[in-house]
Amino acid sequence: MNKQWISVIIAACFEVGWVIGLKHAMSVLEWIGTAIAIFISFYLLIKAGEHLPVGTVYAVFVGLGTAGTVCADSLLFGEPWKLAKIVCIVVLLAGVVGLKLVTGEPKEQEVNE
Repeated sequence: MNKQWISVIIAACFEVGWVIGLKHAMSVLEWIGTAIAIFISFYLLIKAGEHLPVGTVYAVFVGLGTAGTVCADSLLFGEPWKLAKIVCIVVLLAGVVGLKLVTGEPKEQEVNE
């Protein structure tokens, strides 16, 4: 796995943080943390999109962020687990992994400036 894909995974982790922050932030400090998480998340996503196929990067980002948010909601805030929810997360993650596997790595092009 190369550096850009690791950036996408880290960006998805920050996405989980800011999504939770949007719902649960109460103080100014929590809102600042949420804003910082949004910035880091999208910065890493944009940087990865400069080197990888944007559609696949975005699908992986959203899929991991969605699965992470659902898991965090259950683990941190007591949202009940339901079989249908687990099946949907597994299907979502299978699609994300499938997209990653079928997407070839683009060759770096030298840009003459």
